[in-house]
Amino acid sequence: MLGTRQEQRNTIWRLAIAQALAGANSVVIYATGAIIGATLAPIEALATLPISIFVVGMAACILPTGRIARRYGRRASFLAGSACGVLAGLLAMLAVMLGSFWLFCLATFFGGAYAAVVLSFRFAAADCVEPEWRPRALSIVMAGGVAAGVFGPQLVTYTMHLWEPPMFAATFLAQALVAGLSAMVLAGVRLPMPTAAEIAGGRPLIELVRQRRFIIAVICGAVSYLLMNFLMTAAPLAMRMSGHTQEHANLGLQWHVIAMYAPSFFTGRLITRFGAGRIVTSGLVLIGASAAIGLAGIDIPHFWIMLILLGLGWNFGFIGASAMVLECHRPEEKTRVQALNDFIVFGTMAVGSFASGGLLTAHGWDTVLWVSFAPLILAVAALLLAAMMRPASSMGAGPL
Repeated sequence: MLGTRQEQRNTIWRLAIAQALAGANSVVIYATGAIIGATLAPIEALATLPISIFVVGMAACILPTGRIARRYGRRASFLAGSACGVLAGLLAMLAVMLGSFWLFCLATFFGGAYAAVVLSFRFAAADCVEPEWRPRALSIVMAGGVAAGVFGPQLVTYTMHLWEPPMFAATFLAQALVAGLSAMVLAGVRLPMPTAAEIAGGRPLIELVRQRRFIIAVICGAVSYLLMNFLMTAAPLAMRMSGHTQEHANLGLQWHVIAMYAPSFFTGRLITRFGAGRIVTSGLVLIGASAAIGLAGIDIPHFWIMLILLGLGWNFGFIGASAMVLECHRPEEKTRVQALNDFIVFGTMAVGSFASGGLLTAHGWDTVLWVSFAPLILAVAALLLAAMMRPASSMGAGPL
């Protein structure tokens, strides 16, 4: 925790601004990845592979960046991630100019590494404040994604034709510049350096992961992110396959990302008042409703409403699960537990991302939507089981 309230506020707002800038990286890749993949891939079934590789990059790099944070401090890991963001943009620009599918996949891998580091901003904010303020600090940083939701799709829309052909070359150059700007903001962040106890790591990892609350938090966080990624990966391509334009897909993605982050202005207060468990449950219900709307039709309003509900559901599900993770470790164990949580979440996402493209091209959009209900049922069952196993004295309490 930082010393003065002013230092805490400065750090949290710098992290929120960096979240807004760095969030454009993910938006650009999600908006363009399947479209570029469909153009460059050797076979149609590989169209969404670049986005799947993006998720693999997130999963593969979260533990190494956690080790960097534990040994050298979070700011060092943030700057390393920003360097990956710049590299991702430059490689993607080169890939589309050369027409190289596999170079584009390499670029999205580095983009995933950058995204993994960006998502750790939320935990860094929680390090800065007293325990009772942690859900709110976490939410403020996540709210920075609202600006990314507006900025990212507009970045694609206004740059995708600047150097045509090839389409999107200028978009990725702009994304690299934005990643560099984010690094400049992060260079001024002040965060506590790791202590000797943190470097040592605390309790054995197996003891930490056996906690019932940690298991429930991981399941809910993984399912929330899995389904958001599973459906969002396929949605832009599904819109194109349904006869809608890239501009319509960009606008739908814009409102989706806004819906992902806008509730963060008050999600922390809701968690404090009602408990993380109830907020997570609300998020899962919204994700289920989004799939139901998608099944109702393939007109533009169906896609847009589906994407908005999906974003809202992700916000409640993922932030609620993240708040639960904060209660599962001692201060000296935080980087290991948080990195392990994110590794499991992103690893699960990778499976869903790989499956999404194949299901869409082989069986259609409706199949993608129906399959999404299976992990949703698993997460709801885990929450219900946890509630049934609570001691009678804790019944009525907000958190699980």
